[in-house]
Amino acid sequence: MFTVVLTAVQINAQKKPNIILLYADDISARELPIYGSDTWSLPKGGGLKGGDTQDVKYRAKTPNLDRIAKEGIYVKTAWAATVCGPSRAMMMTGRYAHKHKWWHNKDKGKAPSGKGSWDLFDSSPHTIAHVAKAGGYSTFWGGKTQMNISGFPFDEGCFTPGEGSYNKAIHTTDFRLETRKINGNKKIYNADTDKALTQKSYVQSGWYWKPHVQLMNHPDSNKELEWWPNDKKSKKKFGLSTFGPDVELEYIFDFMERKEKSKEPFFVYHTSHLGHDAFDFLHPDSGNKWPGTPKISWDGKKYTRVTPKVTGDNGKYNTHGTITEDGIHNHINYLDYQVWLYMNKLKELGIENNTIFIFCADNGTSGYGKSTQVSQKGTHVPMIIYAPGMNMTKKGMQDVLVNMSDVLPTIAELGGVEIPENYEINGESLIPFLTTNKKSHRDWIYGYHKGTQIVRGDLLMKDGNNVWYDVSINPSDLISFPKITDWSKVSEKHRAQRDQLKEVIVDFDLHESEHDAPKGGYGKVDKLKTK
Repeated sequence: MFTVVLTAVQINAQKKPNIILLYADDISARELPIYGSDTWSLPKGGGLKGGDTQDVKYRAKTPNLDRIAKEGIYVKTAWAATVCGPSRAMMMTGRYAHKHKWWHNKDKGKAPSGKGSWDLFDSSPHTIAHVAKAGGYSTFWGGKTQMNISGFPFDEGCFTPGEGSYNKAIHTTDFRLETRKINGNKKIYNADTDKALTQKSYVQSGWYWKPHVQLMNHPDSNKELEWWPNDKKSKKKFGLSTFGPDVELEYIFDFMERKEKSKEPFFVYHTSHLGHDAFDFLHPDSGNKWPGTPKISWDGKKYTRVTPKVTGDNGKYNTHGTITEDGIHNHINYLDYQVWLYMNKLKELGIENNTIFIFCADNGTSGYGKSTQVSQKGTHVPMIIYAPGMNMTKKGMQDVLVNMSDVLPTIAELGGVEIPENYEINGESLIPFLTTNKKSHRDWIYGYHKGTQIVRGDLLMKDGNNVWYDVSINPSDLISFPKITDWSKVSEKHRAQRDQLKEVIVDFDLHESEHDAPKGGYGKVDKLKTK
C-alpha cells in the first residue's frame, strides 16, 4: 500500500502508486446511471430517430463503474471543453486554450513560425507525459491519438489513430472512408465496397471492427512505429472479428504485467474510442451512429463475453448474433466490462491497493452535447476516482467542481513532481480534497468553445451564448437549469458570484487578441523538479 502524509500531502517515495487514466470519448455524465439522470441518448440507426429518451432499454448498465464510484468517489460536476481536441489539450497540458491555442478541432492557433498549428508539446512542454516521466513512471498511451505524438515521451503505445488520420490505403485493413476526386469534385468513398457514400460522414479508418492499429516502441519490435498485426500469431487471429478496444486493452495489460514484474510504477493513459460515433462498416447502409460491440452479459458477479464471429466481404456481412445493436449505451456497457477486466487484472497482479484508477470523458455525447456551448451540455462529463489503498477522506458522490485540467497537477503531486512557479497551469491538484477534511475543491470551473467562454460556480453558470442559469437547483435531466432574466429576483450571493465569474474569464478570453502563438513562443521554461 502507499500512504498519504496529510500534513504535506506527499506520496511515500518508496512505493509510488500506479495510475490508470481511462479517458472515454464523447460521453456525457447523464449517460451513466450513477448520475441519476432521467434522460439519456437514443441510437440513431435501425430506423430510430435519435435524440433523447427515457426508455430504460437504451440506458447503459454499469455495475462495475457504479461499484467503484460508490467505494471511491464520483464528481457531480466535472467539466471538459465542448469537443475532443481542446479537451485532450486541456487534459494533456493542464492548461486552457489561451495557452495551448487549441480553441476547437478546426480552430487551432498557428505555430510561432506562422505555419501549421502549434503542437501541444511545444506550446506546453510540461505535458502529462513529461510530468509522469519526471515522477519516475513508465508510461503507456493506448487508443485514440488525434494529434502529433512525436514529442510526447510515452515509453510505449498501442494506437487506433483519430479520424481523418489516414486518407490513404493502409495495408492491414480496407475498413476506411477516404476522399476521392471524381470529375473535379471530392466525394467520400467506402474503400471496403468501393462505393461513394450516400450518407453524411467524414474521412476515417476503422477503429472498431477490423481496426487499423499501430504499436509504438513495443519490446518485441525494432521499430518505433509499426502497423499491427505484425507477426504470424497476430496475423492469424486478425480479421473481421477483431475489435479494436480489445486489442488496445491486450497491449495495456501486457505493459502492466511487465512493469509490475520489474517493480516499476506505471502510468497508463487509455484514450478509448468507445463512446465515439463512427461509420458502421459491418452495416454500411444502416445509418448506424454507434457501431455495435461484442455481446456481453453480467450475472451479478462476473461478465461473460460472446466471442465475435463475423463473415462476409465487400459490405455484406453476417455477425451471427454475436454483436450488439448500435447505441452509445452498448459502448458504455462495454467500457464497464473493460473496467471489470481492469479490476481483475489489478487483483491478479496484487496491485489493487497501490493503483489509482480514474475514469472520465472528453466532452458531451455526440448529437446531444458535443461541440455545443448551450448550458453545460458540451462540458459536463463523468469523473470517477477509485483508489482503495489511498487514505481518502471522501466516499461516493461529491458535490464539488472539477475540471479536466486538474488531472495533470494531481498526477504531479502523486509522483512528487513540482511544476515551476513561472510556468502557468490552470488545473488544481485533487489530492488535498481527496485526502483531507477540505470540503470543496474549486470555487469555479471553466470550459470553452472556440472563442466563447463557459464558466460556473456553485450558484451560477454562464454558457457560451452568455445565458446565465441558476445551478443551485438540480434538474432531473442534469441540464434544464432555470435561466436568469431578472437579476433583481435572485439573491445577493448570486449577484456577487456573477461579478466574480465575469472577472474569472478575463484572463482566458483571448481568442480574438491572442489566437496564435506569440512569435518566438513563450521562451525558456524552467525544468520540472522532484520533491
